[in-house]
Amino acid sequence: MIDIEWLKPGVFLGSIAFALIGVAIFWLCFVIVDKLTPYDLWGEIVEKKNVALAIVVAAMCLAIGQIVAAAVHG
Repeated sequence: MIDIEWLKPGVFLGSIAFALIGVAIFWLCFVIVDKLTPYDLWGEIVEKKNVALAIVVAAMCLAIGQIVAAAVHG
């Protein structure tokens, strides 16, 4: 038989809630890091085409995402 445990309303809504909490925490961490840097990240990456900074920010995003996922997952 097909296991449809994840379709139960409690499990589904819990997953949605944890996903939203994770995204909110990730966004908050990114804003904090953006404020701690001495320059505008968006302007450096998009307008000045700073590829090195884009790679560093991408690595930071992946690291924060892993930390948030581990914290939410338990």
